[in-house]
Amino acid sequence: MDATAVTQNACKLCSPLGASLAIKGIEGAVVLLHGSQGCSTYIRRYMISHFKEPIDIASSNFSEESAVFGGGNNIKTALDNITRQYKPQMIGVATTCLAETIGDDVPGILRDYAMESKNPVPTVHISTPSYRGSHADGFHETILQVVMALAGSGRSHQASENEVNLMPGMLSPADLRYLKQVMIDFGIPATLLPDYSQTLDGVQWDTYQKISPGGTPVQSIRRMGSAAASIEFGRTLVSRQTAGDYLQKQMAITNHPIGLPIGINETDRFMDLLERISRKPMPHEYTEARGRLIDAYVDGHKYVSGIRAAVYGEEDLVVGLASFMAEIGVHPVVCASGGNSGALETALNQVIPGFNQKDYRVLSGADFMEIGDAAQSMDVDLMVGNSKGYSIARQLQIPLVRVGFPIHDRFGGARILHVGYHGAQQLFDRLVNSLLEYRQQKSDVGYTYM
Repeated sequence: MDATAVTQNACKLCSPLGASLAIKGIEGAVVLLHGSQGCSTYIRRYMISHFKEPIDIASSNFSEESAVFGGGNNIKTALDNITRQYKPQMIGVATTCLAETIGDDVPGILRDYAMESKNPVPTVHISTPSYRGSHADGFHETILQVVMALAGSGRSHQASENEVNLMPGMLSPADLRYLKQVMIDFGIPATLLPDYSQTLDGVQWDTYQKISPGGTPVQSIRRMGSAAASIEFGRTLVSRQTAGDYLQKQMAITNHPIGLPIGINETDRFMDLLERISRKPMPHEYTEARGRLIDAYVDGHKYVSGIRAAVYGEEDLVVGLASFMAEIGVHPVVCASGGNSGALETALNQVIPGFNQKDYRVLSGADFMEIGDAAQSMDVDLMVGNSKGYSIARQLQIPLVRVGFPIHDRFGGARILHVGYHGAQQLFDRLVNSLLEYRQQKSDVGYTYM
């Protein structure tokens, strides 16, 4: 059998997982997966392991009968139960492989339910079969569908004259908190979509909450149609329609697509954009953070210069991390993702000076078997990515710097800061210390001073 026709340990997760993550960033929202209970159980397990927070994901609970005759009644029963038990402000209905395979007309079912229901809750349908795309695709499709459903009448909702829509993509709760503070410091009113900075990394509760507090208010999403501009992170999103594209075409709201602001170069581009939008200089705090970061680069250059790394994960995270590593003297010789937008290599060309395909291995639609083979053949010294690459790092006996999602074998994955000058500082310190610890452990004398 041709090995390229087989996936061995995929470097991606299922589309409904991405949809579930995005919906968790909307205030009062509940996720309903149209399919079997196993799908919601799998996704809950994955998300709880990373975020260490209680996560409810409803299921329409397909049986053999519904798999044959359709699951319309299952959806309606599930919506009744969710509305009664959770009293949500929005329900996101994401379809799974089974529902898509049998061809359930979910939009039609939801229209019928809205007509039958006396007090219908805003319900958004997202088509997310796992056999099409990755968790990142499911995430971005959800943001698009939510904006199309709720911001369609945006011009009738008054927004601030300089309010900005910020769609950051799949980042950590710590990243989202940081971005909100950046917008505050620039004096820019912003709607962040999604915002799971509190829902998936909140405070200790006195009593159990059926829906975690926090998230982007539904009313704020409705106002996105009258914002002054949109900012959308992701260099590989050029291959798909995005929420920013939709708002620009339908509402004439200028969209500013830029890369994830990881490292100095990409963060500079983000800060320059905010200066133009706000008509204000970058606040002094960020100028100082940038200066400290440059000083750290100089101090730690001797430890990282010439290191060969394999970086993997969601495509835009890979691009941002590769840009960061190139500017500190690390060679990201393997850049891999389970995503397959067709834009990964072009995006890497945009952020890595002198990018030459001969010196790098770019793997799209990759699994961890391919990534491991590439890492070995390219003689990498370091791996950077999520926990799923640990077995490769262990086999090659090299360090793994854990970033992104999912992180199952370490604590605090939700609080890893990737973006901005502050995030780059933390990433740089972690990367340098991982290399120092590795060399210390491999040393015959176990030196105690560097």
